Amino acid sequence: MEDTAKNNPIKVFSCGRIKAAIWSDSKIVNDTLVEVHPIKIDKSYYKDGEGPKYTTTFSAEDLPKVAILAMESYKFLRVRESEQNNSV
Repeated sequence: MEDTAKNNPIKVFSCGRIKAAIWSDSKIVNDTLVEVHPIKIDKSYYKDGEGPKYTTTFSAEDLPKVAILAMESYKFLRVRESEQNNSV
């Protein structure tokens, strides 16, 4: 896999200050190289005089957005998988 592919997410979904980034990586499972997709969900915030900061702690009001981003990420990966299987 190219270095640029490892350093950039394959897809990012955003909902306000919360975002889900889907990454692609390779892993050996039972002597077979498989593609895996870790997903990072975080929220940006700002402190006075500082650049953006990120947290993986969410308030109760953030949870519906987290759920939406998780579902969009899931749908993206399932559709992508289906398209890859149909093109083989």
